[in-house]
Amino acid sequence: MASKKSDKHPDNHQNNQWLRPLGNTGLRCHPLGFGCYRVAEGNAEHEAALRAYLEQGGNLIDTSANYADGRSETLVGKLLQDFPREQVIVVTKGGYIQGENMKLALQRKFPEVVEYGEGLWHSIHPEFLETQISRSAARMRQKVIDVYLLHNPEYYLEHQAHHKIITEKDHQEFYRRVQEAFRYLEGKVAEGKIRWYGISSNNYGMASSSRTRTSVSRCWEAAESVAANHHFRVVQLPMNLYESGGALEANNNGQTVLEFCREKGIGVLLNRPLNAFFSHQMMRLADFLKPGEKPPGKEQLHALLEPLRKMEKVLEDQFDISLLHGDDGGIARYLEVIVPQIKSPSHWEAVFAEHIVQPIERWAVQCQQLYGGRKEWDEWLRKFGEILPRIFEQVARHLAASQQGASDDLRKQLQQAGYPKTKESLSRMSQNVLLHLDGVSSVLNGMRRGEYVEDSMGTVELEPVDSLSILSKFRQLNPQEPVRAVH
Repeated sequence: MASKKSDKHPDNHQNNQWLRPLGNTGLRCHPLGFGCYRVAEGNAEHEAALRAYLEQGGNLIDTSANYADGRSETLVGKLLQDFPREQVIVVTKGGYIQGENMKLALQRKFPEVVEYGEGLWHSIHPEFLETQISRSAARMRQKVIDVYLLHNPEYYLEHQAHHKIITEKDHQEFYRRVQEAFRYLEGKVAEGKIRWYGISSNNYGMASSSRTRTSVSRCWEAAESVAANHHFRVVQLPMNLYESGGALEANNNGQTVLEFCREKGIGVLLNRPLNAFFSHQMMRLADFLKPGEKPPGKEQLHALLEPLRKMEKVLEDQFDISLLHGDDGGIARYLEVIVPQIKSPSHWEAVFAEHIVQPIERWAVQCQQLYGGRKEWDEWLRKFGEILPRIFEQVARHLAASQQGASDDLRKQLQQAGYPKTKESLSRMSQNVLLHLDGVSSVLNGMRRGEYVEDSMGTVELEPVDSLSILSKFRQLNPQEPVRAVH
C-alpha cells in the first residue's frame, strides 16, 4: 500500500532486532505497543508521543472505534501518512455503542444489541460491525485493517448475570454470536478489508468457575466451525502484576491462555500493564517521584493553580463576571480546598465527574446564558477550555506523587517475589515481567507523553527475568481477588 514517508526519519524498522512474531500471522511486532485508550486527535502532546514511538522503532498501534469517540483513530490515521504503511501494524476494535455510535444505533435499530446501561450499549452483530469497519477504516485513512478485534463481547454475559444465574444455555448463545461475527469477519478478510481478526476480552484470565469468563478455547472452536483455514489469530487481555490470570489460570482444558495461544499460534496482546484493579481500587504500577524527591504539598498545588487563578481574576476585575461560588470563590480556590481532601488518584477519578466537572459546567452554562455573545466572555471561555484540561492533568499528577510510598512497597514485594535488585523505574520492572512471558507478542502501554515513551521503550534492553515464577510468587503475596474493570 503506497503512503508518504517522512523525510526526517530513517527507515529504522527493517532491521529492528526486537521484533517478534504476532502469532503465526506472518506479522512481526515490537514487544511494546502503543495503546491509544486515552489518546485523541487535537492533543499535540499525544501526537508527539505517538510520533516518538514510531520514530524509535515501535510498530504496533492499538486503538478502537470508541476511544475518544473515534478521535483516537483519527489521530492514528493522521500520523500513518508520515510513515511507510507496511512497517506499522494497526489494530482496532468494534462493539461499543456510545457517543456517535449511539446516535447511529438509535437510527438504525441494530439486531442483538445489549443495552448494558444508560449511554452504554454493545453489539457484535454483523450489521453493526459492517458500519464499524468502514468507519474505522475511513477515520484511519486505510483501505485494509491489519487486525480487527471484537471489543469486550462479554458484555452479553455480564448483562445476563445482572438479571439471572448464568447457565450453559447463555454460554451457547454467547459463542453463537461470536461464531456469526467470525463468519462475517472471514468475509471481510476475503474482501481484503481486514487481514486478521480476534477478540479483546477482559475476562479471558478469569478462573474456570467464573460464569462470565471468556474461553479462548471455545472462541477457537467457533472459528474452526466457520472455516478450516480461519483468520482468528489475535487475542487481547489485561495483565499486570496483580491481574495475572492469563498466565496462571489453567482455564482452557487444563491450559492457561498463554499456553493455549502459544500452541495454536495465536498472537497475544496485553493491555493495562501499569494500571491494576486490585482490592477495590486502581493501582498505578509506576514511580511518581525521582529518588530523594519530596512529595508535593500545598505550596506546589497553589503554584500549579496560578494560571487558572490569574484567568479568573481577569474575569472578575475587568469584566465584572461572578466566579464559581461568588465572592472569595472561583475554580482555583475550590480546587485548592478540595484537592487536599482527596486521598489518591483513584479517589480523584471517583469524585471527578460529580464534584469537580459538574459544578464547573453548571457555572459555565449560567454564565453563557448571561454573557454569551460578549466578546470578552467568548474569548475567555475559549482560553479556559484550553487550559482547564491541562490543570486537571497536573492535579492528577500532584495527587499521584503522594502515592510514592505505595510504589516503594511494591518494589520491595517484587524483589521478594524474585525480581533482581535494580535501579530501574518501577514501570520498567513491571513491564519487563510481562515482556518475558512465553507466548506474549506485545505489551500495550498508554504512552500519552514523551517521557512515557522514553521510559517504556527502554524496557526491551533490560535483562530477562523468570516472569512466570515472579508472577506466581507475587500472587501468593497478594491473594485477594482483584476487581475487574471494563473499558
